[in-house]
Amino acid sequence: MPVPAKLQPTAKPVAEPRAVLGPGGNRVAVAEDQKRRSQPQKTRKLAAVVPALAVRSGASVDSTCSSDSNSSSASSVKKMAKCRRTVKSIGARAAGPVSPRAEDGGVSGPFKRCDWITANSDPLYTSFHDAEWGVPVHDDRKLFELLVFSQALAELSWPMILQLRDVFRKFFDNFDPSCVAHLDEKKMLCVKVNGKPLLSEPKLRAVIENAKQTIKIQEEFGSFSNYLWSFVNHKPIRNGFRYGRQVPVKTPKAEVISKNMMRRGFCCVGPTVIYSFMQVTGMVNDHLLSCFRYQECNADIKRDFKPKTEETEAKNEGSESPRHPS
Repeated sequence: MPVPAKLQPTAKPVAEPRAVLGPGGNRVAVAEDQKRRSQPQKTRKLAAVVPALAVRSGASVDSTCSSDSNSSSASSVKKMAKCRRTVKSIGARAAGPVSPRAEDGGVSGPFKRCDWITANSDPLYTSFHDAEWGVPVHDDRKLFELLVFSQALAELSWPMILQLRDVFRKFFDNFDPSCVAHLDEKKMLCVKVNGKPLLSEPKLRAVIENAKQTIKIQEEFGSFSNYLWSFVNHKPIRNGFRYGRQVPVKTPKAEVISKNMMRRGFCCVGPTVIYSFMQVTGMVNDHLLSCFRYQECNADIKRDFKPKTEETEAKNEGSESPRHPS
């Protein structure tokens, strides 16, 4: 007798849970779910872009992000996006001294000076370069002092002269031409420093003679300054050289001044001496363009030039026949 085949119970299809219908419908719920899932991925991409930007800008970024893994709300996603970044510059160098007049064109960081000032230069020489060399001088005593120093460069260097500066000032009565003109030549020749004469005999005699001629210049032109600065129209010459090898040892203008002074009785005032004198007294600005003092001296000229010009014009108007070097 045939046995009826057992019917195998058919598996009931598992019903998929239906999405809860939100206020805006299932589409809104699905869109919000996709948006929630895509936000962390965007955050990772953003975090990956930041180091790339940092590499391009030459900086390294250390990022530490804090997130709350237990929270799945939108606020937790925002917290994950908040990162604290510490940027460290790569290859940063120790900051050097800053120019006191950086806003006037000086350089920031380590000072860039003229080529003849190096790290091994005498500190007095460096200070002299930074504070005096190339600054316009109008005081007669200071001009006479720098004229003597320019003449002494034939026998001494600037560092040596600056080290003996106090000795020079004491020896020549603070470079008052009226006092130097009456010094006894024999006593001057007997004075020695460390067993050696301060200057050679011709140079010492020249200092006395030049003091006498300076007094005559003051009587004729009103001041030694008016006489000297009239050769450059009372305005400093700006050369703007880029390299030290371009700076000359003499110029046609220096030759003109030299000839005029020698004709008046000055001694040891060749074109080379006169050009060194023009450089140190600011009659010419020979600081290199890369030197921070170039722009600073130009700024000093702008502040100093106008009152000096007005003073000179007033003196010329007060005299019936203004005199000019000839």
